[in-house]
Amino acid sequence: MARQFIDLSILLDNDLIADPEFMRPKIQYMKHHDTLPGEGQPFHGVPATHNGTHLDAPWHFHPTMNGGERAITIDEVPLDWCFRPGVKLDFRHFPNGYVVTGEDVEAELRRIGYELQPLDIVLVNTAAGAALGQPDFVDIGCGMGYDATMYLTSRGVRVTGTDAWSWDAPFSYTAEKVKETGDTSLIWEGHKAGRDIGYCHLEKLHNLEALPPFGFTVSCFPHKIKGASAGWTRAVAIIDDQE
Repeated sequence: MARQFIDLSILLDNDLIADPEFMRPKIQYMKHHDTLPGEGQPFHGVPATHNGTHLDAPWHFHPTMNGGERAITIDEVPLDWCFRPGVKLDFRHFPNGYVVTGEDVEAELRRIGYELQPLDIVLVNTAAGAALGQPDFVDIGCGMGYDATMYLTSRGVRVTGTDAWSWDAPFSYTAEKVKETGDTSLIWEGHKAGRDIGYCHLEKLHNLEALPPFGFTVSCFPHKIKGASAGWTRAVAIIDDQE
């Protein structure tokens, strides 16, 4: 039986009258070129935002996706992407700053005995999961590189997630690599894979250690903020009892 999704939520929007004047939201929008001066800030000790567990839309990564289409914003993310079978990749053994490759993803899928299906939601369990609340949390865990991200999206995955601060490797490690090599393409390479195939990723998940490798469903519907690059989500894994 086909599953139908009916959206029952309103937009969080500056112009939509849904509250008294004193309670209406005040959202400030910025173009990609407006934020360019601050793009390198994390590499100079200034933290970035996108707080709490949230879902990043393709618009967060680049103005276009899929070879030139306008990247979708968070209120345009298909609901069908956000309630799907989940798969957990256990990369807690990788050192901090390690950039996961497509070969690493393939090896982990082989280890757990799972073949990816289109629209599976793939969650990455890193060492950061156990470091939540520690002062160095943002520097803990591995990250997903361009190759690893494309491995997933080229097989139909459209939502991924991590328990780390970022889908990419911690910025402190990337900054050192860029300084050593001069290769600026290393900056947010996993994010920027969304230019080639549009996808979403969840950041700052938690309790991934409690999940089996597969056999569960992920619900991660984001808040509907008009034209935004991300939305908060109460991400939940659902495990059905096997009688």
